[in-house]
Amino acid sequence: MSFEVLTYGFMQRAILTGAIIAILSSVIGLFLVLRRYSLFGDALAHSSFGGIALGLFAGVYPLWTAYGVSILSALIITKIKTRYNISGDASIAVLLSSGIAAGLVIISFSGGFTLDIFSFLFGSILLVSVNDTVVIAALAGAILMVILLFFRQILYSTFNEKQAKVSGVPVEKINYLLIILAGLTVVTSIQLVGVLLISALFVIPNVTAIMYGKSFKQTMFISMSFSVLSVVSGILISYVFDITPAGTIVIFSVGILAVTMGIKSAGLLSKN
Repeated sequence: MSFEVLTYGFMQRAILTGAIIAILSSVIGLFLVLRRYSLFGDALAHSSFGGIALGLFAGVYPLWTAYGVSILSALIITKIKTRYNISGDASIAVLLSSGIAAGLVIISFSGGFTLDIFSFLFGSILLVSVNDTVVIAALAGAILMVILLFFRQILYSTFNEKQAKVSGVPVEKINYLLIILAGLTVVTSIQLVGVLLISALFVIPNVTAIMYGKSFKQTMFISMSFSVLSVVSGILISYVFDITPAGTIVIFSVGILAVTMGIKSAGLLSKN
């Protein structure tokens, strides 16, 4: 592969934007995985699909409506879980199916699947503009800044919610904050891997990193490294072989996980 491809503007934007999304998804995803909310991102992505369809139907920029629907869906999941004593995985399953169903109904009213719909379903990272990159970088920076400001509270409530309450941490507010940030992250990440594969970006690098990490911060750093590696490699490989970037990114990430599992099975990986 010639390094000339790295001089192309669209490739530079794709790699930079992809790396930003990879870091953001790893950070948010690690908290979700540790809270046993691994499919939370998938549910929000499917519900945001309804928002995307609504935006296209109404003639509004789809991602703006997707942000609203995703945040609303995140709040609904949490409310259902706490008020009606329904398990987290059950409430996620309800939202996942209802979100995609609502999107399909709205698409049917608007004349069926179009190229725009497919770009949101499967990602369109190679088509990001300079404005897209700036907006994504700004939004990611804001989300990471909020995480940094409330890091101790989020971390404490993630590992021991009951003890966090006793210690005076406003656990319910922190939980709402985290799911709102997750909703924003999901919609931001749609341009990279699309609605259908978004959960892979949240889960796979973190599951892999947990096998290596000896501490939370180390696990987070390893996860971000694997995620960025998968995204950058996936984008470059997809360009060379003229295949979909989203699928390539996920397959590369799964490959890292498979190698890690092989190393661990052989007894060559120890966290002690």
